Order: sequence, then C-alpha cells, then structure tokens
Amino acid sequence: MQLDGKIPAGPLSEKWDLHKQNLKLVGPTNRRKHSIIVVGTGLAGASAAATFGEQGYKVKAFCFQDSARRAHSIAAQGGINAAKNYQNDNDSVFRLYYDTIKGGDFRARESNVYRLAQVSANIIDQCVAQGVPFAREYGGTLANRTFGGVLVSRTFYAKGQTGQQLLLGAYSSLMRQVQKGTVQLYPRQEMVDLVLVDGVARGIITRNLVTGEYEKHVAECVLLCTGGYSNAFYLSTNAKGCNVTAAWRAHKRGAFFANPCYTQIHPTCIPVSGDYQSKLTLMSESLRNDGRVWVPKKPGDTRPPHEIPDDQRDYYLERKYPTYGNMVPRDVASRNAKYMIDDGKGVGETGMAVYLDFRDAIKRDGKDVISQKYGNLFHMYQKITDEDPYKVPMRIYPAPHYTMGGLWVDYNLESNIPGLFVLGEANFSDHGANRLGASALMQGLADGYFVAPYTVPNFLAQNAAPKLDKHHAAFEEAMKSAKDKEKKLTSIQGKRSPDSFHRELGKILWNQCGMSRNQAGLEKAIGEIKNLREEFWKDLKVLGNTQGFNPQLEHAGRVADFMEFGELMCRDALYRKESCGGHFREEYQTPEGEAKRDDKNFSHVAAWEFKGVGETPILHREELEFTEVKPTQRSYQ
Repeated sequence: MQLDGKIPAGPLSEKWDLHKQNLKLVGPTNRRKHSIIVVGTGLAGASAAATFGEQGYKVKAFCFQDSARRAHSIAAQGGINAAKNYQNDNDSVFRLYYDTIKGGDFRARESNVYRLAQVSANIIDQCVAQGVPFAREYGGTLANRTFGGVLVSRTFYAKGQTGQQLLLGAYSSLMRQVQKGTVQLYPRQEMVDLVLVDGVARGIITRNLVTGEYEKHVAECVLLCTGGYSNAFYLSTNAKGCNVTAAWRAHKRGAFFANPCYTQIHPTCIPVSGDYQSKLTLMSESLRNDGRVWVPKKPGDTRPPHEIPDDQRDYYLERKYPTYGNMVPRDVASRNAKYMIDDGKGVGETGMAVYLDFRDAIKRDGKDVISQKYGNLFHMYQKITDEDPYKVPMRIYPAPHYTMGGLWVDYNLESNIPGLFVLGEANFSDHGANRLGASALMQGLADGYFVAPYTVPNFLAQNAAPKLDKHHAAFEEAMKSAKDKEKKLTSIQGKRSPDSFHRELGKILWNQCGMSRNQAGLEKAIGEIKNLREEFWKDLKVLGNTQGFNPQLEHAGRVADFMEFGELMCRDALYRKESCGGHFREEYQTPEGEAKRDDKNFSHVAAWEFKGVGETPILHREELEFTEVKPTQRSYQ
C-alpha cells in the first residue's frame, strides 16, 4: 500500500499558503458546538489546547502529571530554532529547511520541513508576546547562538532553561482558557485506549491515577501530543513517566507507526555511574559552542586532564570535521564518541566518557561570560557529579534522548485514522533519521500554534459527526478492554517488579538497537524480547490494589506496551538495510565510518500496521520525493 501524504500541489515555497486558502473553515459562532480532545500538555499539547480554546472550541486537555506545566517539554535546555537572520549571517527559510532535511539524512517529508521553517519566525514573535524571557544582546535585541549541523546562529534561548520558559508561556495561555471555561483540564489522567466509531476517532478511555477509576470522554476528534518513546531504553534523558502508551494503544487500534527505529542518541549527557541508576541527565548541546570535546591520544591514559598536555590530546571532532568542528550533528558526535571509547580512549572511572572542556573559553571570554551563558547547567553538573566544570572538564557520553519515529501523519497532521491528529514528537513527520538540536521545541510549537489550528477545523467542517454519548457500544468495549488488561496485570502475582523487566528490556534494546545495529544483533534482540515478554506475563508482581493511587500499576501497563513496541523497533531496524542518521547499521557504512544510505531502495517512510502481539506487522510505504534539493552523501567536514 502506498500511503498518501496529501501533499499540496504547487512550488515548495508556496504549498502551505496555497493549502491554507483551500482549507474549510468553521465559523466563530459554530465553534462552540465542536468538541476536541487534546492528550498531553507539553509544548504541542498546551499550545494546541490554548489556541483552540481561544478560537472558541470546547476543549478537553489531559495530562498524567499533577500540573500541566510539569510536562517533559520543561526539561529542554538549549534553545529553539527560527529563521529570523538576526545575526545577519545569511540565514533564511530555505537554509533552515535545507539544514533540517540534510540533518535528517534526507529521510523526512520535504513539504512538512519547509512549512516548519516558514512558521518558525512566527513562533518567536508569539513567545515574546507571551513574555518568554529570551536572552538578549546588550542593545536589547534577541540573542542567538549556533547548534549542531548548521553554520549560522539561529537558536533563540533562555540560558539553559529554554523549554521551561517556553512551556510556562504556553501554560499561561492554556490556563487563561481554563479560567474562561473553553478548556477543561484533566490532570492525573492517563489515556489507556482510543475509541473508534465507524472508523473515526471519537474519544478516549482514561484512568484516574488518584482514584483508579476509568472514565470515558467523547469528542469529534482527538489530538495526541504525548511525546516520544526513548524510555524504551530504560536509561534515557527523559523523565521517568515518559512512555509510548498513548501512541501504542492508538497503533493497536489501527494507526500506523512510522520509522520506529529512528531514535536519537544525544552526545552530551552525564555518563552512567552505576548498575541501578534510574535515568540519565542531559547537558545541553549548546555547551559545544564553547566546550571542546577531546580524549587522550594514548589508549588507557588515566592521568587527570590537567596533566595531559595539548599535544597529547585528540580533539577528534575538530580533527575529523574542520568545517563544523564540535558543532556536528548529534548522531555524528555520538557515533564518534563511541569510536573513541571502543579504541580504549575513554576517560573517568568507568572509561565510558569523553571530555567537554571549557578551559580555553574561560581563558578567552572570562568566567563571568561563560556563567551568564551556561551557569545553571554548570550548577546542575556540579550538583550531580561533585566536580566543578569551571575547573575541570565535564565528562560526557551519549544517551537515548529524542525519537524521530512516531505515528504516521499526512500533511494535515492527521493519521490514517480519520479524526486522529498527532502533533510534536509523537508523530514522525519533520526530522527524518536525525533531529538537529533546538528543532524539537520548534516543531512542537509550530504544530500546536500554527498548523493544527488550520487543519483540524478543515476536518470538522467536512465531517459532520453524529451525536454520541459515552454509553455507545464502542466506548463500552474500550472500557472493558482497559479493565481486562488491568485485571490481567494484577492477577499474575509473580515475583518480579515492573522495573526489573523494564531494565532488562532496556539493556536488550541499548545493546542491539542503540547507537549501532547489525542483522545478527537485531534478530537476537527480537527473540530475547519475545522471551522476556512471555516471562513478563508469567512472573510480574504488581503491589497494591487497583483502587486508588498505585504508581507500580501505572508502570506495569507502560512496560507492557514497551515490551510490544520494542519488538517493532527492532523489526524496523532489521528491515531498513542501510545507515541513515541515528539508524546506523554496521553492515552499511563508508570506509570513514559514516552512515551509508541506500536511496534506491529505502528513500521512503516505513509505516507499520499492527496485526497482533508477536505477529508480523504489515509494511506500508510512503515514497519520499525531493524537488528543491538532491539527496547527497551527508558531509560535515
């Protein structure tokens, strides 16, 4: 089956404007008759819910946190991209589009990427109007810095707290609509199923995480804004609550899952320090603007860094990629860190780290300047490691971070299920096989503020939804299914905790489907995951009961979904016999160790249809076409 992305006709630079002219509208007085469900209150969800509320629709917004402003978008650090050209260094919409397409190794849908670049400037204006405290130059103009994979400065930032400040802006807009009554906010509610009526998404089933009760919620369409799935690896930079459940339950109801093997390993994270560590901490990519990455030239050199002279240091990114230096894209930086450690040049007690050194920047600019840029990040690093990065280099190592795969959507951000829209990191559409730094916040806000508010009304205007109540048979079936799964989880009464299964799954995925993959390892992983999943359903132990607050029960349901999803991730990686971006198959690489694409056979989106747990999914392809750029071997030298 060839998927139809519903890409508008016309020149690439005019597609979005022409498309908007042809979209159907809902009149202001009719909007209050339409109901919309938004799942997730990160940047994509909060901005979408606030915008639809402002327009007059009846909106229900759901999050599993105790407050909408605790969504994981708050943890983003370094910045948000926009093609404003404030630095007068020849940036443009086209250059942002090209950098993003190239950064994703030519595996993204170009029409979506170009639209993202177009609306990026509007995002900054919106956020400034909301009072987001972006960094400014001495004269008052907004400051910019550069991020990996680009040669211009287009990243707007608020120290190392950009995600937090942007989310507070969206949250304030959301709460204004809550106060006005256009948005109903449901915190501490987890979506556990999607409800389809006559093949159209018409609502969700949620579990109240405080009382344990299940609830039915009816609407005319559903927007999933539930983030990514890198917690499948167990250790990641994501908050412990981040999961794949909402997207996976929608997948099991028929939504195609696209490119699940496209996972991003972030190069600048605090390394693992013990066997029972529960998560990893990100150090913003922005640090590579001033920090220099290096390892000792001699394998096994355990001297303290200040005792290693410059001529015995290997600044390997600057050596291998002189044009971009330390600002190469994340997949390139991560892979090269792995090469150094595989060669025995790792540093620290475990030997599983490289240095990120600010000695030269502090000498050049002074400690105060570096502190103004990165002070909170340095403080966080010192609190976690008990080392002062002003005096000694940071130790960093790659870790699972962002996921480029997600539910398949067309140009309107609508999945193959009518009425199910997917925004932000939960969809696959904008980043290809690798996301450039500072583009996640850009996509989330673009989808929520400037894309979905145009495309969702088009759906509502053309699809007269029959009136439903929560007693409809489809809602009753979904409610029973959710309760049956809970009963199954709690009735096993085995000996192992959900966390022990999650940790074991994470090791399988990291070892066989992490920074590098190969056929034998992926085939082994699929078998191991099947065996682990079988053991999970025989030996799981969930403490507590179903009535009331039970975090272990929540975790058990999410781990059950990761068990099924992990197999699909490995199947997708096994199917894609090429290397591109973050998907690095060891069998397909250049002599220099770079990713080697196969454009003839794999220049397409791989979207998978669920056929049953443990069953082989059906592949659907969307061919990728490039009209403005020609895919080339990616080079950052």
